[in-house]
Amino acid sequence: MTTAFISHSDCALHNPGVGHPESMARLRVIRQRLESSDLWPRLVHCDAPAVPWAAVTAVHAPAYVESIKARFPLKRNIDIDGDTTLSEFSLDAARRAAGACVHAVDLVMAHAVNNAFCAVRPPGHHACVDRAMGFCVFNNVAIAAQHAMDAYRLERVLIVDFDVHHGNGTEHVFANNPKILMCSTFQSPLYPFSGGLDGARNMVNCPIQPGGGREEIKHAIQTHWVDAIDRFKPQLVLVSAGFDAHESDPLADMTLTTEDYGWITKFLVRVADEYCDGKLVSTLEGGYELEALADSVHAHVEALAAT
Repeated sequence: MTTAFISHSDCALHNPGVGHPESMARLRVIRQRLESSDLWPRLVHCDAPAVPWAAVTAVHAPAYVESIKARFPLKRNIDIDGDTTLSEFSLDAARRAAGACVHAVDLVMAHAVNNAFCAVRPPGHHACVDRAMGFCVFNNVAIAAQHAMDAYRLERVLIVDFDVHHGNGTEHVFANNPKILMCSTFQSPLYPFSGGLDGARNMVNCPIQPGGGREEIKHAIQTHWVDAIDRFKPQLVLVSAGFDAHESDPLADMTLTTEDYGWITKFLVRVADEYCDGKLVSTLEGGYELEALADSVHAHVEALAAT
């Protein structure tokens, strides 16, 4: 497999403030862990471009996007919701984060690489059509999915979200859109207290009780995801890759291990191989215990790049 690693130094400059769990150190430890392994030279390294504004407003309300842009330049941090902070370089970081995902779609659709991992921040899956939420400014995976449908006329895009928090923003964007199937596992009850089983028909929500781990995730995949994916037959797989269901993570109470992220990724690679010639794009969402994050991302990327 040929795997792209897409990131940008601007993403590391987004600074929510001292003590914020979505810290500036997250990308640093990921990069250090990968650079110290024999995986690093096997990756195709790409700088993330700034996303075109038209791609952002294809997902987010133009008035919301303008409200974000109008806050810059910034001289001090400002909170735009209870958990989401903008700092001096946050707009540049958010554009690179979404741009990485759009660029990754272009790469896999052109068969330049088999798959891609976007090491970016701020994360995206809580950002709704018209508001920021939960550390997220723009919804990176949703922007990538809409770009895939608009630029390549795809009719069936699968979004898989294994972050410990439900991707409410992605659901908000794509609920009842027949071109999207979203399969997710997440701890429940937990922020953002969404993802009910009575949601839109194209949403396969699998809430997991606190303390759940490998067996519960496997059961959800086999019982709920596999048949839905087989019926859908995706042309592209997009992944909201959150690593905060790890047993060491401070923001949740699930018990996945580093190795579990390897087998989850191998499952997704098999899905992409079976239905869409391996085309898969993954983007970083959560994961806040730094050592566990770095090791879990390594396991994820290693599975993406397995030969």
